[in-house]
Amino acid sequence: MKTDITIGTRGSQLALWQANWVQSQLLKRHTSLSVQIAVIKTKGDKILDVPLAKVGGKGLFVKEIEDALLDGRIDLAVHSMKDMPAELPDGLTIGAVPERENPRDVLVSRRGTLDHLPKGAHIGTSSLRRAAQLLAFRPDIRIHPLRGNLDTRLRKLDAGDMDAIVLAAAGMIRLGLGHRITEYLSGDVMLPAAGQGALCVEMRQGDAQTKAVVQNLDHAETRCIVLGERAFLHRLGGSCQVPIAAHGSIENGQFHISGLVADPDGSQVLRSKLAGPAASSTDVGAELALKLMDQGAMTIIDTLSQ
Repeated sequence: MKTDITIGTRGSQLALWQANWVQSQLLKRHTSLSVQIAVIKTKGDKILDVPLAKVGGKGLFVKEIEDALLDGRIDLAVHSMKDMPAELPDGLTIGAVPERENPRDVLVSRRGTLDHLPKGAHIGTSSLRRAAQLLAFRPDIRIHPLRGNLDTRLRKLDAGDMDAIVLAAAGMIRLGLGHRITEYLSGDVMLPAAGQGALCVEMRQGDAQTKAVVQNLDHAETRCIVLGERAFLHRLGGSCQVPIAAHGSIENGQFHISGLVADPDGSQVLRSKLAGPAASSTDVGAELALKLMDQGAMTIIDTLSQ
């Protein structure tokens, strides 16, 4: 087993919390281990004035870190699972998926819950997935483009630039900001991104020594659910350029998954659900994608991807 591990991560407050949490868990399990954290700036961290959908989508927050993993500068990478492209680069694999935090989206508001926001309220988000579902539920609202780290987004809300913003519950909880949450949005209103609330501990394929270090971080149920959600995303060829959402759960040995594909303006929202054996979660996720394709999902995806 290795005695020295270097973890690569982005430098945001939330990313560092995630990397430090993985570091602490590794040290707790392997007392003789030395674990360092290397901060790597990604393209997504450098381009803050353009919506993600216009500059390339999910890989923006992971590519430089994955490059460092592939060339051996780091041994592990810690990402938010929802930032991970549907397909990993050759030579890399998901080494562990720790237990998931709350996967839902939340409203942080200066003017009450989503139902009670005034007509024409400005809500901040740069996520096409969030914007599409907000507009489907409240066509009167106005989407205010919003990029930046979590603290930056909260600061802009507090400055009065918007009436409310939508964020991931997991980030708020992890950073001790749960008291700022106005409302947890139900899945009927806001279906989460595939993998939201889960961490991805990425490593090189075939690195048995590193695998021995991280394998105890894996939470079997979370991995099963997240891989099912990612299979749905992968089958649709999803990216940040298309509003796609998926959320799974396991009940009595059955994997249940809800999926969504929408027009960015919320004018068309395709939804479906499916269940099957938990051991076959990836097959169930892929089959759900086919159900939405039968409803016309590829027409939306192809149009947006051009």
